[in-house]
Amino acid sequence: MGLNIKSKQDLENFKSYILVEKNFSEHTAKAYYADILAYLIWLDETECEQANLTKMREYLHHIQVYNYKKTTLARKIASLRTFYKYLHREQKIENNPAENLISPKRPKSLPKFISMDEIEQILNNININSPAGYRNRTILELLWASGMRVSELSGLNFGSLNLENNEITVFGKGAKERIILITDRAKNYLQNYINTVRSLVAKDYPLPPITDDSPVFINKTGYRLQTKTIRNVINEIVEKIELPKHVTPHMFRHSFATHLIENGADLRVVQELLGHASISNTQIYTHISTQHMKQVYEQTHPRA
Repeated sequence: MGLNIKSKQDLENFKSYILVEKNFSEHTAKAYYADILAYLIWLDETECEQANLTKMREYLHHIQVYNYKKTTLARKIASLRTFYKYLHREQKIENNPAENLISPKRPKSLPKFISMDEIEQILNNININSPAGYRNRTILELLWASGMRVSELSGLNFGSLNLENNEITVFGKGAKERIILITDRAKNYLQNYINTVRSLVAKDYPLPPITDDSPVFINKTGYRLQTKTIRNVINEIVEKIELPKHVTPHMFRHSFATHLIENGADLRVVQELLGHASISNTQIYTHISTQHMKQVYEQTHPRA
């Protein structure tokens, strides 16, 4: 199988479109790019602009042999829809044949979260006696205190900080701007990191003067800290304390929302803090809260 030259150029232009205009994360853009590349290779010399709905269904039937999860298959269909929507927008095709593709129903699952005791256990087992260790403690304090996404934290610049008011401005999905709040404890860690520790993290590399566009969190060479490093930090701590569950940065976000609702927070406020476009995305945390309530009831009621 080959790859049509014209289709390959469409793919490269599509990648620029979803990164620049649609502001997809690098992770999502990479997944969509890979999905469409695999599809174009399957098309062989057939131009993507000539493919119809029947051809796309043939492709989806072809990849059934890989037994993809429903979530993966749904993403691949979303990639096709977005790709052909782009081609239609660019007037390369008269209509979007992918509009009529039907996605599989995704299995409903409740987000996994960490208890407050487990979070404190993780935080207290970070060695803050080294610059990198103190930076890592600050990062996890912020994730827990704010509910921000790990990509939002990695992308923090100094111009986003308003520590006098315990506020941070972040840019979420679709470049949507929102203000998040942080606790005094998280603010104290962050201020000390900025004032004392940040320069020591990259002590062997001269750091440029801080501007509004300078990254808050850096690695040992002075460049912006990547999300992969943050995930590795969490994995190392969880393995060290032998916590019997797989913990991801996103679980801090889930835990933030769950604990707010368990303590009586208004659903609309939680929606704003999380940056959810729809209240339905936030409502799932009420189900977690109810599930937790039932568990406590069954464990503590003498007749349960």
